[in-house]
This record gives sequence, structure tokens and C-alpha cells, in this order.
Amino acid sequence: MCPDCDQPVPECVCRATSGASESTGSIRVRRESKGRKGKVVTLVSGVPLGSVELGDLARELKNRCGAGGTVRDGIIEIQGDHRDKIVADLQGRGWQVKRSGG
Repeated sequence: MCPDCDQPVPECVCRATSGASESTGSIRVRRESKGRKGKVVTLVSGVPLGSVELGDLARELKNRCGAGGTVRDGIIEIQGDHRDKIVADLQGRGWQVKRSGG
């Protein structure tokens, strides 16, 4: 049984979103404004954590950036362009982080 979603391990839904990051081996941090009426958000994808730990990490990143945000489909969304702060914070935690996009 998965400790995060209480499903049998083959049917686990919370590990499915983090499985892509384990194949690439790095976390991607990018900026996006499409479909958001010109508002910019910073997206953090590929974090190898379960859903509960991902929510805790999102809360810590939001506090560090002084911005709002959410977690959707295993991707952390932080309002505003905070790529530099987020990359530095995640590298300080020992993860391999890559900036993607422009």
C-alpha cells in the first residue's frame, strides 16, 4: 500500500506524477504566462516527492518568495517570476535543478 494515497502500489496515483522526474533525474523550473491573461507564474515540475511532501514544499517556496501559489497535477505553481530564488533554494536542498524555457 502507498503511504500517501492509500492505494495498492501498482495503482498508486501520487507516484505517477513524480515518476517522470526519476527518469530525467532533475527538477525543471520554468516561467509561463500563456493562458493566464498575461500573468506570469513559475512552474516547478519533476519533484520526486509524494503529494503530502509536495504540498509542504510548495508552502515553503511560497513563503520564501512572498507569493501565492498552488499544486496542480504534481506541478508547483508560484505566482510571479521567482525562478532564481526557487532554483537556489532547491539546489540548497541537494537536488539537481535545471531552468527550462526562456
